[in-house]
Amino acid sequence: MAKDTTKETPLMQQYNAIKVKYPGALLLFRVGDFYETFGEDAIKAAGILGIVLTRRGNGVGTHIELAGFPHHSLDTYLPKLVRAGQRVAICDQLEDPKATKTIVKRGVTELVTPGVATNDNILHQKSNNYLASLHFEKNTIGIALIDISTGEFLTAQGNSDYIDKLLQSFSPSEVIYPKSRSKDFKDDYGDRFYTYALDEWPYSGDYATETLLKHFGVKSLKGFGIDKLNLGIIAAGVAIHYLNETEHRNLQHISAIGRIEEDRYLWLDRFSIRNLELVGSTNENALTLVDVLDHTCSPMGARLLRRWIVMPLKEIKPINDRLGVVEYMIAHEELRENLQNQIRQIGDLERLISKIGLQKANPREVCQLKKALMAIGAIKKIAETSESLPLRAIGEQLNPCVLICEKIERELHPEPPVMIVKGSVMNEGINEELDRLRKIAFGGKGYLLEIQKREAESTGIPSLKVSFNNVFGYYLEVTHSHRDKVPSEWIRKQTLVNAERYITPELKEYEEQILGAEEKILVIETRLYNDLLYSLAEYIKPIQLNAQLIARLDVLLNFATISIKNYYAKPEMNESRVLDIKGGRHPVIEKNLPLGESYITNDVYLDSETQQIIIITGPNMAGKSALLRQTGLIVLMAQMGCFVPAKSASIGLVDKIFTRVGASDNLSSGESTFMVEMNETASILNNISDRSLILLDEIGRGTSTYDGISIAWSIAEYLHSHPAAKAKTLFATHYHELNELSNTFNRIKNFNVSVKEVGQQIIFLRKLVPGGSEHSFGIHVAKLAGMPQKVLTRANEILKKLENERTGGEHIKESIRKVQKQAVQMQMFSIDDPVLVKIRDTLNNLDVNTLTPVEALMKLDEIQRVIKS
Repeated sequence: MAKDTTKETPLMQQYNAIKVKYPGALLLFRVGDFYETFGEDAIKAAGILGIVLTRRGNGVGTHIELAGFPHHSLDTYLPKLVRAGQRVAICDQLEDPKATKTIVKRGVTELVTPGVATNDNILHQKSNNYLASLHFEKNTIGIALIDISTGEFLTAQGNSDYIDKLLQSFSPSEVIYPKSRSKDFKDDYGDRFYTYALDEWPYSGDYATETLLKHFGVKSLKGFGIDKLNLGIIAAGVAIHYLNETEHRNLQHISAIGRIEEDRYLWLDRFSIRNLELVGSTNENALTLVDVLDHTCSPMGARLLRRWIVMPLKEIKPINDRLGVVEYMIAHEELRENLQNQIRQIGDLERLISKIGLQKANPREVCQLKKALMAIGAIKKIAETSESLPLRAIGEQLNPCVLICEKIERELHPEPPVMIVKGSVMNEGINEELDRLRKIAFGGKGYLLEIQKREAESTGIPSLKVSFNNVFGYYLEVTHSHRDKVPSEWIRKQTLVNAERYITPELKEYEEQILGAEEKILVIETRLYNDLLYSLAEYIKPIQLNAQLIARLDVLLNFATISIKNYYAKPEMNESRVLDIKGGRHPVIEKNLPLGESYITNDVYLDSETQQIIIITGPNMAGKSALLRQTGLIVLMAQMGCFVPAKSASIGLVDKIFTRVGASDNLSSGESTFMVEMNETASILNNISDRSLILLDEIGRGTSTYDGISIAWSIAEYLHSHPAAKAKTLFATHYHELNELSNTFNRIKNFNVSVKEVGQQIIFLRKLVPGGSEHSFGIHVAKLAGMPQKVLTRANEILKKLENERTGGEHIKESIRKVQKQAVQMQMFSIDDPVLVKIRDTLNNLDVNTLTPVEALMKLDEIQRVIKS
């Protein structure tokens, strides 16, 4: 049924006509000095922003919800809406309300989404804000990643696992894809991302390609090196289409598109990025690698560092180039400090030049651009005179854009306001008409005093004053005692208690001149400022290159700073298949140690000929997981080009790091701990290479003891016997039975993280030593956790019986059954105590074979609560 609009007010008719063009978006509708929301949008906005929800009339006999805020508060409220997952359409008044007698013309000037934002209050300074565009075809997916705030534009294509890795690495704020592929996306990537599904038609190859060619103003995409990436091109074309649809058409700062070269970077799947806690952690308030490594001086450097962390290199020369610059910086303290001082003055040049491309930079930001370019000039001189070739190469490529600096210096006021409407944006001497109008508008104080003095003398009224208010404009004020001296041609406008206010033709004429001059000044300053922005936009490419070079220099300087501060050593990178770390430390854990406690270092040696796989046994809390993680992090840091937390490290190039570390239940998706563990392990075994580093922790513990041992044993055999890939592996386990592997397989060695028993106590030495461990010390750990003494005593009894009766793995199950039967006869349960009976029943109902360590601890905690209650 057609909607009856006859009862709607003209304003609501206009609102509804605009609203229907932006389905799914919350519409901020400019009315006078306010942005208003109506209906469902108002209910949402009031809830998210905490503003008042009211109702207003909507024609005859109808009402509609209403919520609004002052237009100057947009920067406060817009980020809250976007962070709440709202797509926000900003509808502005497109003409001066004074210039029309009908309803003001309005239109959407920007559609802001989580992945398409340029507002500083929405963006995170130290991380990119990527929009990811996906295009699916059979078993291959095209991906484009675009950050409108920096102008960065990348594309690639590959299978689902590769795209998953890229999504994890780049962590887009929004992902777009065709509606018909919504199920495919959810099946492959779950609900980890904010998504928006588009209509199918932009995904035709011709349309997408033409969109890209038109955007870059070229006839072929060969120059960008992406012409063979058919699916990537479609994804990229749709990304530009989406930006245009969100009312972003000044995209000249997106001046190039690059290919993500899979062969250049060390492979880190999404499990490893998560398990190693590189840039984020599932544990709240946990310290991550980027938190420890980031001492950059600029937002650009911080963003590039995050990229280097999740995408380390796997080519010797560029790695050694980076290490060489870091070494040079460490040796030259004065140069390092001079460069860092200059970089701090540059600010976020990358996002600043993007704002100029979008024509959204304010006068103060343009002034900052001048300061940044002057600092770049100083950095260029320092770098070009250094003895480091890579540093000199950076210096030679830097462009201080002297003409731009001079133009800004000449045309822009040295200390301009943020908003053009405040005035005094452009310098004197660049426009004659502007200078003339300014004399009228702002040089009139002397003229007013002259009028006041002249009229006071001619009338004989010494207390005469010339003043101004918004009602009458300029007026003359005379006290009642001198009222009889007022000339007849003066026009009285207001009577006060002690005075009268008058106007004269001369004052009115002057007032019109001033008010007209102020309006004209705003028009001229706005035009001159926009001309300046357009002229600056011609320098986008060289300034973007400057930003990239400064970011690179900032990260390398940062590596030098943290290497000195944290006592990191330069790694020796080579083409061998040997990993030899002496005195290795975990870069994050060592920062969390109590004051005065030093980190226990460890050596790790792996190669493909003699010691390919190390089986590491030892109790919980001994440091097995930390040892695995620190080995992965040391390799990763070295291939980023950073010094490493070790006494020395000789690292044969690694092409892939795989981890299976820690529990990672995905119960919300219906997957058990064990299923997730097996999925991750299968992904590792199906993708290993001869240069891979594999870190496995407690494989098989999510199932029964027999199944767990069998699977862990089989995996170790598979890795040892693989015909093409002798992947270097650290395998931490509770299954002491795996120590038997070293008797059969010559490249499997046993090590354990040592502990020391002192009476009934254990001390964790956290030192990796040769040989397998025969004890888990689980009961000691339970004691440290505060288990009741009765539980610990009984656990020791059970342990002794199992150890006495155990003659081989095949008797484990029978031994446990015997112990379970004997539990009924325990002396403590002969007492007629309902609490103890409840504990007995709980223990009798346990199936020890299928009980995981986590479940066991939960049961013990349950028993402890029963006893305490």
